Amino acid sequence: MTSTQRALGILIMFAIAGQTSAGHWPQFRGPAADGIARSDCPLSWDSASNVRWKVPLAGEGWSCPVVWGDRVFLTAAVRTDQDADGASRPEPYRGGGGRQRSDLTEATYRWDVICLDANSGRPIWRQTARTGSPPLPRHSSNSYATETPVTDGERVYAYFGMTGLFCYDMAGELQWQKDLGSYRMRAGWGTSSSPVLFEGKLFLQVDNEEQSFLVALDSESGEEIWRENRPEPSQYSSPIIWQNSQRNEIIAGGQVCRAYHPETGKLLWQLDMSKGRSSATPLAVGDRLYIGTELRNRGGSDDGGGFLFAVKPGGNGDITPPDDATSGPFVDWKIKKSGIQMASPVLCEGHLYLLERRSGILHCVNAETGKTAYRTRIPGARAFWSSPWTSDGKVYCLADSGTTFVLDGGEEFEVLSENVIDEQCWSTPAIADGAIFLRTVDHLYCIEDGDR
Repeated sequence: MTSTQRALGILIMFAIAGQTSAGHWPQFRGPAADGIARSDCPLSWDSASNVRWKVPLAGEGWSCPVVWGDRVFLTAAVRTDQDADGASRPEPYRGGGGRQRSDLTEATYRWDVICLDANSGRPIWRQTARTGSPPLPRHSSNSYATETPVTDGERVYAYFGMTGLFCYDMAGELQWQKDLGSYRMRAGWGTSSSPVLFEGKLFLQVDNEEQSFLVALDSESGEEIWRENRPEPSQYSSPIIWQNSQRNEIIAGGQVCRAYHPETGKLLWQLDMSKGRSSATPLAVGDRLYIGTELRNRGGSDDGGGFLFAVKPGGNGDITPPDDATSGPFVDWKIKKSGIQMASPVLCEGHLYLLERRSGILHCVNAETGKTAYRTRIPGARAFWSSPWTSDGKVYCLADSGTTFVLDGGEEFEVLSENVIDEQCWSTPAIADGAIFLRTVDHLYCIEDGDR
C-alpha cells in the first residue's frame, strides 16, 4: 500500500465520519457498518442505574434498534394465536442441546414496525406490516424478526426475510412493500441478513438453498434496478458498502466472498473462503476489508473455513492467494482459526476483536500484520452472539447473559467494567448521542451517563 493510497483511505474515513451524525445509528452496526460509536458511551451501568428509560417489548425479535435523531425504530414478530403462551420465543443458548428448530408455520403472527421517542421511550407509532403464518420454519434460537431495519431519515425499511420487505415514511405511513419470494433455508434455521442503503438504492442479500441472489431496489419506489444470481448456499451475514480510495463496492459474504459494483451489479472480484459458514458481517475501515467465515467441522458440506482475510482495494477477478499462501496481490494477510463466528469483528486501537459464541473467548489480532496479540477467555462470559462496538478507545462486548464487558483497546487484555442486565441478549445495541439503546428478549433500554 503506497503512502498516497493510505492518505486517500484516511481522507475517505474522515469524509464518511463527516457525513454521519453522532445522533444517528441508521443501520446494523452504525453509520458505516463498522461498530464505531461517534459519541462517547457510558462506562458503567446496571438494570437500574444510568437507565434513562426502559420499555417492555411484545413478541420476538433479534433485530437491532436503529436511531435517527429523536426516533428509535425496531421490529418484532408477535404470535397471536391461541397457543401464544411464550413457547415460541427464541430460546437461550444451551451449549448445542435442545431442539434444533421450531416449525411454527401453522402458528399465527403479526409482523410489527415500531417507532419510539428516543428521549422518553414513548411510542410514536406502531404499524403491522403483515399478519398470518410464517412461510418458513426457524431454529429454536432464531426469531421471525432477526433482520435489522435501515433508515435514511426520510423512510424506514423493514425486512422480515422471506416474509417480506416494507417501506414506511417517518410518520408511519406505508410507502411500498415487496415480496422477494420464499426459498428453503438450510435445516430450517431461518434467515438473518439485513439490508443496506447507499445512494438511493436498497441492497439485499438473499442466500438460500434454492435460488440465491443479490438485489438492488430503488429506495423511493421499491422498483428492482438489478439482480445478480449467486452460486451460494444459505448464508446469514449482511452485505456492506466498502468506500475505499479506488471505488465503491458492495461486499457480500459467503463461502466465496464477492464484490459487486453498486450501480450495475457487475462482479468485481471474488475470494474463496475455503467454505465455513458466513454469519459475521464483513468489516471495512478505510482501505482495508476484513472478511472471514466460521470454522465448521461437523461432517457437512460446508466443513472448513475459520480463516480471516485482510483485503486491499482494486482487485479484479479471483484474488484468492494461490495454494497455501497467506497473502497475494490484493490480500495483505490470511490467518487460520481466527475465532470469527456469529459476532462481527470490530477495530480499535489498531487491533481487531473477534468473539467466539460458545466459549466466551476473545481473539485480539493486530490489524496491520495479522499477528495474534492475545487469545483469552473473558472471565464470567459464556457466549457471544451480539457484535462488539467501540467508543473512545474501548471495546464493548455484550454477552448473551446481558452483561456488557468493557475492555481497554490495544494489545493488552484489561477489563475496565462489567455491566449486568440479567436478561437474554443477542441483539447488537445502537449508540447515538452518547446513549446506548440495548435490546433484550423482554425490553428496550436507553442507557446513558448519570450526569447527563
